[in-house]
Amino acid sequence: MDKVIIKTDKAPIPAAPYSQGVKVGNTVYVAGFVAFDKNGKLVPGGIKEQTTQVMENIKAVLEAADSSMKDVVKTTVYLTDTKDFSGMNEVFKTYFPVNPPGRVTVIVKLPLQELLIEIDAIACIGSE
Repeated sequence: MDKVIIKTDKAPIPAAPYSQGVKVGNTVYVAGFVAFDKNGKLVPGGIKEQTTQVMENIKAVLEAADSSMKDVVKTTVYLTDTKDFSGMNEVFKTYFPVNPPGRVTVIVKLPLQELLIEIDAIACIGSE
C-alpha cells in the first residue's frame, strides 16, 4: 500500500518535520493538533474554545483525505490540567454525537504554557 501525505491549508502548517496526516489504504492517521488556527495563531479563550479549534483542525485534515469525523475510530486527548476534562468532553461529544471513537485521555505538559489540549486521531474510511 502506498503512503499518501495529507496536506491542507485549512489547518495549521507544521513547523516541525511531521505531516498533518498520513493515509495508508483506507486508514488516516491525523497528527496531534493544538489550538492554533490555520494562520498559526492561538485561539483566544479557554478549554472549550481550544478543543473546538483542535477538532476543526482534525476535521479539515480528514476532509482533505476524503474522510470525515464519522470515520474516526480512535483518539488520544492530551490535557494539561484535569480540571479541563469536563469542558473538553462537552465539546468532544458534539463532534461525535453517536458511535464515538475509542479514546485515551492523559495529563501532560505541552510545549507552550498557553496550550491546554492536543488531540490526535485515527480514522478508517467507510467505518461509520
